[in-house]
Amino acid sequence: MISASARIHPLSVIEDGAVIGENVTIGPFCHVGPKVTLHDNVELLSHVVVLGRTTVGKGSRIFPSAVIGGDSQSVHHSAVDTTLVIGENCTIREGVTMNTGTIEHGGTTVVGDNCLFLAYAHVAHDCRLGNNIILSNNVMLAGHVTVGDRAILGGGSAVHQFTRIGHQAFVGGLSAVSYDVIPYGMLNGNPGLLGGLNVVGMGRSGIEKPVIHAVRRAYKQIFDGAGSVRANAAAIRDDYADCPPAMEILDFIAAESDRALSSPTRGSKG
Repeated sequence: MISASARIHPLSVIEDGAVIGENVTIGPFCHVGPKVTLHDNVELLSHVVVLGRTTVGKGSRIFPSAVIGGDSQSVHHSAVDTTLVIGENCTIREGVTMNTGTIEHGGTTVVGDNCLFLAYAHVAHDCRLGNNIILSNNVMLAGHVTVGDRAILGGGSAVHQFTRIGHQAFVGGLSAVSYDVIPYGMLNGNPGLLGGLNVVGMGRSGIEKPVIHAVRRAYKQIFDGAGSVRANAAAIRDDYADCPPAMEILDFIAAESDRALSSPTRGSKG
């Protein structure tokens, strides 16, 4: 179904079965598959390929040479119909690739609203991304990665499969992310080491200075304490019950995960 208000260049191919919403703009040399849904006001600039059972939310823009909704690159992919869901008002720049999920792990890759994907970033199968996320140029997310709201990943950073990156974390360019990154954490290097908290980002998001100071104090107790990280985090929970950002970090640490936690020392050499 193609809305009457959609503007589709005659040099593009829209396969039968695709759903094209109101005021969608599709430039030249695009290919939209038969199971794709483009919601209202989506724009494909040119040379964009959207495949699979893919949904693109209202107001999103996709730039040339992006391939969205391609099959998982997992060697275990069973070719069963799986999905990719992209939220509203996302900007997907040149050469970005996003894959559908795998049936073995729920079958869905999810991208939230208001996300920015710079050139040649990759979102693999079964990833789950929140809102207001930025993936800079050439960022690579392996399968099953989870990224919290407002996280920023610097150019060329690579994230190991099943890794969690917390709310408003910041990953420096060219970093190797092999372990979970706590909410508000800053990680840099190869191997990636936790270097403190994203204090600038916390301030920009409206967190007040006394709260930031409390979170920094909790961070030191967690990572500089005598016990293990998890034991230290469990020991201070009652002290930060009235500090939501600190509790967010403590809950993240307490949650089950396939990966260990990034720290200021884990994976360091020497």
